[in-house]
Amino acid sequence: MLLTHAPPQPTATSPVSNSELSLEARLAATDAAMTIRLEEAAVAHEVRTAHIPTEPLYLEDVVTLPLTPTLTPPPAPCPTPVAALLQRAHHRLLTGGWCSGAQVDEEGARCLYGAIHIEARGDQSLESRGLQVLMDAIRRKFGDDRFDSVPSFNDAPAHRDGRVPMRILGQAADLAHARGL
Repeated sequence: MLLTHAPPQPTATSPVSNSELSLEARLAATDAAMTIRLEEAAVAHEVRTAHIPTEPLYLEDVVTLPLTPTLTPPPAPCPTPVAALLQRAHHRLLTGGWCSGAQVDEEGARCLYGAIHIEARGDQSLESRGLQVLMDAIRRKFGDDRFDSVPSFNDAPAHRDGRVPMRILGQAADLAHARGL
């Protein structure tokens, strides 16, 4: 009596040589192995860089245009008084410069509060409403508890230049116009 044995079927734990697998099976195995290696590398990278603080990057901060005030005429004034005030303050910062740590620096640049104060032309009620709308715009963007006043926002260490404060001031003018203030 002659016994013939069928070749053993591969199991999950039995080794199979690459020559016994089809091309598709070898590609699938290589893909699975590479996926595992990439996932392990991604986890290792996250662990190694978890201690590094990051801040969001805004496109407006990266793509810059020259701030040449002579080429840009002032915008048409808004019909509402608070929006017009914030728009004038924004234009003043664009033309005269932005500063932090003082209302006006030695070169004549102004902070957010200083620009609103000078553009209000002594109208305390208008100045107060403008600062309130600006504070609302700041809270919308950064949350209720991050900044407690316009000067604390203006003087925040994260603002290396005036791009973010001036962008928020422009958004505040739009907000005041939308509210009809």
